[in-house]
Amino acid sequence: MAEQDDQVMNREDEADEDRDAYALDDSLRGRLRALVAAGDVDRVDALMEPLHPADIADLLEQVSEGERAAWLALWSRGIDGEVLSELDWGLREEVIGLLPDHVLAEAVRELDSDDVVDLVEDLEEAQIEAILDVLEPSDRVAVEQALAYPEETAGRLMQREVVHAPEHWTVGEMIDHLRAHKRDLPEQFYHVVLTDPRMKPTGHVTLGRLLSSARKTPLQEITEDSFRTIPATQHEDDVAYAFNQYHLISAPVVDEDGRLVGVITIDDAMIVLDEAAEEDLLKLAGVGEESSLSDKIVETTKQRFPWLFVNLITAILASLVIAQFEAAIAQIVALAVLMPIVASMGGNAGTQSLTVAVRALATRDLTRSNLVRVVTREAAVGLINGVVFAVVMGIVGLVWFGSPALGGVIAAAMVINLLVAGLAGILIPVVLERLGIDPALASGAFVTTVTDVVGFFAFLGLAVIFLL
Repeated sequence: MAEQDDQVMNREDEADEDRDAYALDDSLRGRLRALVAAGDVDRVDALMEPLHPADIADLLEQVSEGERAAWLALWSRGIDGEVLSELDWGLREEVIGLLPDHVLAEAVRELDSDDVVDLVEDLEEAQIEAILDVLEPSDRVAVEQALAYPEETAGRLMQREVVHAPEHWTVGEMIDHLRAHKRDLPEQFYHVVLTDPRMKPTGHVTLGRLLSSARKTPLQEITEDSFRTIPATQHEDDVAYAFNQYHLISAPVVDEDGRLVGVITIDDAMIVLDEAAEEDLLKLAGVGEESSLSDKIVETTKQRFPWLFVNLITAILASLVIAQFEAAIAQIVALAVLMPIVASMGGNAGTQSLTVAVRALATRDLTRSNLVRVVTREAAVGLINGVVFAVVMGIVGLVWFGSPALGGVIAAAMVINLLVAGLAGILIPVVLERLGIDPALASGAFVTTVTDVVGFFAFLGLAVIFLL
């Protein structure tokens, strides 16, 4: 038995180590604070040297505002473009303001155009102009052209550096071209885009197939079946969906005339998906779509206040329902004890259906064609769960208060509320989306209101009918 316990503890320790494998060392912040206080630039540099840009960005987000300013005043030479790209957007503006001009210039020059666009699009005009001023003329033109596209479109997401070739070239000609122009190539790319004489994409070739084919092979013979173009004005959510749905690695972006203007890669599409999932999670919790741990107290308060106010209004509405049965509650105190159970169970069931619905809408799995089937399924689930918990609460009501009638009332109310919760959780997000309202943002308050009102009304109304 002792050996089994030791094995279990060892497995738990290994699991903890796996979870912490990529986490920052907890002592890092303390060591950094001490070195900054001592003004030891060389040791700060040595401490930061092995860290990935994403880890440095995490550390910048974890320290306080004062510690961050002191750190960057002492050591800013290691803050490159990749670190700035990894920072939360709310903190990025502050960090850029703390960097010396020459450090900022060097940081943005090494970024691809799509990363520069991502870096500047949420900044103030003065900061945008300061960053554009340090770019090479050709890079500045590329960034300004990208910024001319509407926000959250493929034109903002794409990088202008594209490896392309005439569609009549052979593998050998392409390889020779890549070697001759190696200094002009993007830092990372996955496909060579083939174009016709009008610069319209006609296909693309993966680097793997390019390097494994004979030099005399025409590029058109080794193109990928997954090829598809993306309009520059297409919304970034649609772009990310296409990448996820069709397992794309990169895709060329075209203007309104179908001409090649850029390329989007898998890393940018996955960032969009990740941000969309994070926004939906924050919206469902009512804390704002762009909340982060680095937000200031006033900003966080402003983000959370509106939805707390909405919750207050819905709570008052539920209380008004309860007030209509004040006399019944005064006569049967057990009603006050049991009614929160009915509302709570309905709220949880509604949240479960709501979460499934919002995710299905975001991934486009919930459509007009399968809406009836999904609604029927959620209603059946709510009904079955309602019956099961009705039996449980009927027994509880009987044993606890010695009243079969009270047990029957709460059992019936449980069935009604869980059925309604399942339907509300799936239908409210669908209706809101049809009305052009973000279901992740507004559904929670409506579903909670419905389950509270229906739960209280069903339980107290049945109590008045059968117990008084």
